[in-house]
Amino acid sequence: MTAKEKIIQLFEIKKELSVTEIVNEIHASKQMVHLVLNTLIDNNFIDKIGRTPKTIYKLKVITNKKAITTAIIPVEKQKFLQDNFILITEIGQLLNGLEAFENWCEKRSLPLEKTIDEFILTKDKYNQYIDKNGLISGLEKLKNTKGYDKILLDELLYLDFYDIERLGKTRLGTILHYAKQGQNKMLMTILIDEIKEKINTLISVYKIDAIAYVPPTIRRETQLMKVLANGLKINLPSIEIQKIGGIIPVPQKSLNKIEERINNAENTFVVKGNVSYKNVLLIDDAVGSGSTLNQIAGKIKNKQLAKKVIGLAIVGSFKGFDVITDV
Repeated sequence: MTAKEKIIQLFEIKKELSVTEIVNEIHASKQMVHLVLNTLIDNNFIDKIGRTPKTIYKLKVITNKKAITTAIIPVEKQKFLQDNFILITEIGQLLNGLEAFENWCEKRSLPLEKTIDEFILTKDKYNQYIDKNGLISGLEKLKNTKGYDKILLDELLYLDFYDIERLGKTRLGTILHYAKQGQNKMLMTILIDEIKEKINTLISVYKIDAIAYVPPTIRRETQLMKVLANGLKINLPSIEIQKIGGIIPVPQKSLNKIEERINNAENTFVVKGNVSYKNVLLIDDAVGSGSTLNQIAGKIKNKQLAKKVIGLAIVGSFKGFDVITDV
């Protein structure tokens, strides 16, 4: 019996195993076991759960139903799902495309084909806000938001919405959420790969000559914005922004009133520098009201560090865009 056959037999009996358990059972080298496990993962026989050194391999239950449903979904729809749908399961698995959508529908007892069609129609509705450069302008939304004395940003752009009706978080919203909350460097790397080209296009279109990142409010061991700054490798001078405040950090998302958010942003950020630029790109991870970007833009302009400030959110709230559509 080959090593592969022995390992398959082990999984059929014990269902889930670590590399160490397999090595002890079949007396093979770790290198051989890893080679076989990678093959079994590629063949959709097992799932890999967790990260080294706490990785477990689990037997995957494969049904004929899945094989049949996959076969009847047209290729163009499968590609659409691959480009637009991602899922992090309750046990931390990263699923993509059709496999992710099947999982999502199954948990909600929804018909697969009909729900795919509804998803495509819904995405098309939201895609009307995306321009030829793959960007969404939220400036009119900002102007229509009550509570601002003055709009200080020259433009507010999103790379995508954070979530959409019924289907929840978008692909980019999902990656960002779990990358930030889980301080997951793998997801941060995926996020950088997803957004890098669009940001480079934005820099070219808007003739950006300096960059600034909104610093985080909550201290974490792995800070998303720092990883983004290092990973994007934007070869432009930067403006330093510092987050200050009281003894207790207060995140913007914890504040319900726009006046509170504006006050928080106005009094807890400090802009440093003495070099003037024409067009500064100010990047934040997610935008709800836009108050953080707007108030920091005002501080940059007050110090005469830029003539124009373009705000960019990786994802932004859709709230307010439905009002713009009706105007």
